[in-house]
Amino acid sequence: MAEPRFLVVRLGSLGDIVHTFPAVSALRESFPGAEIVWLTHPRWKLLVESSNLASQIWATETRSIYSLRKLIKDLRNLPWDAAIDYQGLWKSAGLAFLGGIKRRIGFSSETVREFGVSILYTDKVHCRTIHIADQNGELSLYAGARNPVTQFTLHVPQASDHEMREHLQEHSLTRYVVLSPGGGWRSKCWPPERFGELSKMIHESLGLRCVVNYGPGEEDLALAITDCSGGAAPLPYNGSLGTLMALLRNAACIIAGDTGPLHLAIALGTPAVALFGPTDPARNGPYRTDDIVFRAPGVVRTHRRMDEVHPSMLKIQVTDVFDAVRRRLGVPS
Repeated sequence: MAEPRFLVVRLGSLGDIVHTFPAVSALRESFPGAEIVWLTHPRWKLLVESSNLASQIWATETRSIYSLRKLIKDLRNLPWDAAIDYQGLWKSAGLAFLGGIKRRIGFSSETVREFGVSILYTDKVHCRTIHIADQNGELSLYAGARNPVTQFTLHVPQASDHEMREHLQEHSLTRYVVLSPGGGWRSKCWPPERFGELSKMIHESLGLRCVVNYGPGEEDLALAITDCSGGAAPLPYNGSLGTLMALLRNAACIIAGDTGPLHLAIALGTPAVALFGPTDPARNGPYRTDDIVFRAPGVVRTHRRMDEVHPSMLKIQVTDVFDAVRRRLGVPS
């Protein structure tokens, strides 16, 4: 009997792809000889490669008509057992539909974020679990996997690891804590002034310097943290995905909100202290039980993107976060 060929659709983003790995790992475990073609954005090709779960990675730019036409043609030229859309958007569901794949597995209307998307699926899965990684696992079960999720390992490129080690040595850093203050939209971010104060406490009480990871357009966050650190001299960092993976893997701990670097660090085995507000950690939080999660009680979940910090994030106190960092590092009080 021929091995099946699956199309996995998860175009982005960083944290969402990380939360898809357990489900695809379960698919790979059940079908070790299967052809699993992962469709993603070019920006995340290295991340998908690091999991060693896909037989092929097709990187496509969904804003390019040429790229889309080529992709649809390539999809139509191959026989597929099923397409599994772990993203649940019109653009992701539409690719498998236009590609002529007869069996298309996706979330039912109760789970998808965009109204009406499920009309493009032949198999609509009504999820009974809460965490997005487990919901993704329900799709894998529907595709024939024996288990919804299984463990996976991410592999940091050797060149990236070497580059990051050299960078840290230049700044006399061996053991450090990563602060990741960004998050795509500011309403789910902890104020940078509090990160700065936390950096000072970590340096004075634990003898560790912090590395501030920031992304495009977040330079102001890194600067504000430095200004409020009281001479703790946190090292700002903005680099490639490969070197970010190396930075996170070797960190003693990461403190971050609901953002891609948090979930990537956890997938790499790094201890974490997670700061949540408008988004629900029960759905989007650390997919590991020993990490510490802060969230004010009674917060109503919302994905409304705002430029101001959500009031719930202001209820998270610096001293409480520092105590959690100390406990996560195993340092006695």
